[in-house]
Amino acid sequence: MPMDWVESAGGPLLAAPASQMARWEGVTDDEGPVETWGDYGRACAVDGYVGLVGIGGGQGLVLGDEPAMTTYLPGERLFLRWAAADSETELLDAARKAVHGVEWEEELDWDVDGDVVLFDSAWPGATPEPGNHLNIDLAPGRYRVRAACTRDDRNWMILVHLQPVS
Repeated sequence: MPMDWVESAGGPLLAAPASQMARWEGVTDDEGPVETWGDYGRACAVDGYVGLVGIGGGQGLVLGDEPAMTTYLPGERLFLRWAAADSETELLDAARKAVHGVEWEEELDWDVDGDVVLFDSAWPGATPEPGNHLNIDLAPGRYRVRAACTRDDRNWMILVHLQPVS
């Protein structure tokens, strides 16, 4: 069954708490350095595969580095970012194998109050781009977020894994 994927217009994606979506303004001004372009500029300032930005009373998880098409695998609690692959099926299989043995390159802790929405950070949270966002069911709590870029003979991907912290 085909997955739903979120695409970026060129900048980072954001997994924002559903409860705080209306507080994300996206691009509010596109003059000057990108870092000054409102909330989107704050997301662009994240260096690396993952980072956190404040949104209202919560935290959003920025998926940075590459503007890669991204989906979420709920059974693995895994954001899968498509860098290069011949097919979705091959990429999904490769990701499910890789997640168990990958050497994680980045790690942080993320506190969530429940469900999140993955979308292009350039868009305002109150009106994310139609057909280009994912609603993700997450239990409230703290998650250890680990990220890595990995590849095999035919697939290149960025994995972002969420591990509940007890």
